[in-house]
Amino acid sequence: MRGATVFRAFRIGIVYLLLVAGFAVAAQFKGAVPTPSRQATDFALTAQDGTEFRLSRERGNVVALWFGYTFCPDVCPTTLAELIQARQRLDKGGQRFRIVFITVEPKRDTPARLREYVSGFGGGFTALTGRADQLAQVRKAYGVVAEKRVVPGTSATYLIDHSAFVYVVDPAGQLRVMFPFGMSVDEMVHDIKLLLQ
Repeated sequence: MRGATVFRAFRIGIVYLLLVAGFAVAAQFKGAVPTPSRQATDFALTAQDGTEFRLSRERGNVVALWFGYTFCPDVCPTTLAELIQARQRLDKGGQRFRIVFITVEPKRDTPARLREYVSGFGGGFTALTGRADQLAQVRKAYGVVAEKRVVPGTSATYLIDHSAFVYVVDPAGQLRVMFPFGMSVDEMVHDIKLLLQ
């Protein structure tokens, strides 16, 4: 419970910082919208199958970027499950909606571990890793915060408090909307459909 309280406080702080930095809720979208929209920073990282994933190759699709880690006990699996549900509700439009998980913990999230993690969801998304410096650059480009926190009373167990937003890139490669943790699947579907039009 204490960890959940700390995480909630951390999330609230990030929401406040984003609003101060110029993010607002647009009338047509349910999520938070950068004002003005900006080009999503391109990157190249390693997918769970060992191939290179480059964001710029996804032009024509709507891409949801989620930063997390496979040992995350609650927020990450919940968010990924909700994104998969959203895609299932898009019918044919789901073919143009990509879900991309980017680890904030490359030490443990190897390609082998990511393959296992993706298969646990029945597939449905791409999981990425890379060198620590590469991942740090991507986090910086998107304003993602990730901080290691040791669980009191132990020396080996730790969690990573991290930003809890899904960054959604439109078919033209623009960062158009951000889904905060707790946003409903219906609201996600609403925004994704607008971007797919």
